Amino acid sequence: MRFNIHHRTHYRYAGEASESFMEARLRPAETPFQNVHTHRLEIEPVCKVNEYVDYFGNTVHNFSIIRRHGELLIDSFAELETASKTTPAAGSKVTVSEARQIFRSEKLRLYEFLHPSPAIALDAETHAAAKRLFSSRAKIGRAALDLNEWIHDEFKYVSGSTGIDTPIATVMTTRQGVCQDFAQVMIAILRSAEIPARYVVGYIETDSQREAAKSGRKPKKLIGAAESHAWVEVGLPGGEWLPLDPTNNCVAGERHVKMASGRDYLDCTPTKGVFKGTTTQALTVSVKMERQP
Repeated sequence: MRFNIHHRTHYRYAGEASESFMEARLRPAETPFQNVHTHRLEIEPVCKVNEYVDYFGNTVHNFSIIRRHGELLIDSFAELETASKTTPAAGSKVTVSEARQIFRSEKLRLYEFLHPSPAIALDAETHAAAKRLFSSRAKIGRAALDLNEWIHDEFKYVSGSTGIDTPIATVMTTRQGVCQDFAQVMIAILRSAEIPARYVVGYIETDSQREAAKSGRKPKKLIGAAESHAWVEVGLPGGEWLPLDPTNNCVAGERHVKMASGRDYLDCTPTKGVFKGTTTQALTVSVKMERQP
């Protein structure tokens, strides 16, 4: 599928900011199933933009505005093409017990994705869920899919019910949240089961009208936030990753666009930074994702 994506981030300050320093992870990732044809950033006030690749392989743009400004506008434009993901063969051949042994032998390479991270804590409840859901004799791919389904069935999607800083323990108790929460709960359980997992930020096409018109039937409706979406990549033996979307109980496919990945949300926030000279700010984000012929 071909998509045009326009992601707009708009900061408005209560007074005027004298300086702003920002990082943006807005360029969609290049993967075997995703080809980015073009990408550009437009920033107002106009400034010099630097680019680098971070520790996790994400493209980062950073910039500073060293003059007074009442608002900051960041527009990201991308043209890209996605393809259906194939399920790695290792998922159907290797048991959970065998996979754990392989992951232990690769613990230096996978360390960040096997242990707690700043936004993902492991506790007695995540370990209990891991023990209950991951039989040592089960095939690792099947077990991961079952966990994906369990989160989808057990937790209720309630927009606005949580915030960026809501702990996993709270979500486990209330059994409600949004895509970010479900992804981080899934990662916590996977890591408690000694299976590597990483957090993915991106976009999802939720409007199925065009597909329905073409096929004459209504395709599966996918749920996601209007601004961005989150899902999980599960580590498999052989260095492959299985992308799973617990919000929609599916393998992340051609209607998912990957932007960045890391240990948790804090590693791949679309934009973050600091400013000086005013007390408060208001942030609005909008995403327009259009499928092309």
